Amino acid sequence: MKKIIDFAQKHDMLPTGTKVLCAVSGGADSMCLLHYLSTNAEKLGITVAAAHFNHRLRGAESDSDEQFVRAWCEEKGIELCSGSDDVGAFAEEKGMGIEEAARVLRYDFLESCADRLGCTAIATAHNSDDNAETVLLNLVRGSGARGLCAIPPKRGRLIRPLLDVTRSEIEQYLEENGVPHIEDSTNASDDYTRNLLRHKVMPVLRGINPAFSAAAMRTAESLRADEEYLEGEAQHFVDEHFADKALPAKQLAALPKPVCVRVLRLICGRALTAQQTQAIYELLDSEGLAHTDIHGMRVTHDSGRLYFGVEAAKLPDTEILLDGVTPIAGTKLTAEAGLVAESDKNFKSFNTLFFNYESICGRISLTSRRDGDKIKLEGRNCTKKLKELFSEAKIPQHERDLTPVLRDEKGIIAVCGFGTAQRCAVQKGKSVLRITIKKDCTGDNY
Repeated sequence: MKKIIDFAQKHDMLPTGTKVLCAVSGGADSMCLLHYLSTNAEKLGITVAAAHFNHRLRGAESDSDEQFVRAWCEEKGIELCSGSDDVGAFAEEKGMGIEEAARVLRYDFLESCADRLGCTAIATAHNSDDNAETVLLNLVRGSGARGLCAIPPKRGRLIRPLLDVTRSEIEQYLEENGVPHIEDSTNASDDYTRNLLRHKVMPVLRGINPAFSAAAMRTAESLRADEEYLEGEAQHFVDEHFADKALPAKQLAALPKPVCVRVLRLICGRALTAQQTQAIYELLDSEGLAHTDIHGMRVTHDSGRLYFGVEAAKLPDTEILLDGVTPIAGTKLTAEAGLVAESDKNFKSFNTLFFNYESICGRISLTSRRDGDKIKLEGRNCTKKLKELFSEAKIPQHERDLTPVLRDEKGIIAVCGFGTAQRCAVQKGKSVLRITIKKDCTGDNY
């Protein structure tokens, strides 16, 4: 079947020198793949090994399949990597369906075998009809465009050389070349959704269009090209704008919705449902603080930015040494304090703070804000709640608890970034206390 080589070359699946691991169940498709690759290995300039995974789902029949593959590979001199696992137990432990659990364990096994044997490609025997069935299955499930792209010809080191070959062409190849295979008894059952589509739906569609599988392949390829373009646009936006676990809400909302949705999925993961995506999308129009929770992640709209999974943290209450450096546990902050000459006063920095030492009441502590906190700042004629100060300064909600607040035993004496309380204002001829908040060991001011 020249179309196998043509398809492999089109997608650069088997460059010269490739050692390919062929996944073999013993069924018609995988035996066709293994026979074709192994008999054409010299012409293709590749080497071939095989891998068989026993799912332990059909008792003696599963063991018989393994023995069949082992014997055939020994006869042909093909290196075989075999393994098994209890798929049923794994599915129960992880809360998965049997098919999903089998897929997870099988692909983990194939990756492990490829690493062990030094294979740069892993070939699976998905064919054109499998691809068409996948399109239908995802359509029934309500998948988006990505689901309708069906099975990709190549992803990482996974390759599907038979994806342009129909099941009937595979059966013809096996007969012409005398290649044996085994039949999985579960293939005849309609208990599985894919089998139901294969036995009941596909024949009807072929009655309408005998080349339905090829038509589905063309549609999937077209959708895949569209999807790759949209994914690229989304990735470009993320690379350019995603910082500190946040995106600018206005710019995100300005994107075409198909690109915006893909941006959200890049950050939140592909398990994002349509309902969850819409919930996040609606946050973009929020004027105040708003959030939604999705599979363990909180997405918050705050001060014009969309934050993903950022949890509010608080500074530990820490007593400040009045002559030395005090590290703030669990942070990169330090507080350096000491008495200075009045001439050292610098009004340009709100993180180097100056106080009338005689006005300080007892010990000084560095803390986060607290409910009801208020301050009358030096040079202002009104008392304001910290909540109002932070809101006017457009400080994001999750950062407000990380803004250092200095207190003595009477109340707040300063807020970093805003200034000193009026009651502690420096007075001529009085001792001056200077406290500098630094955010890392380099000495940069907070």
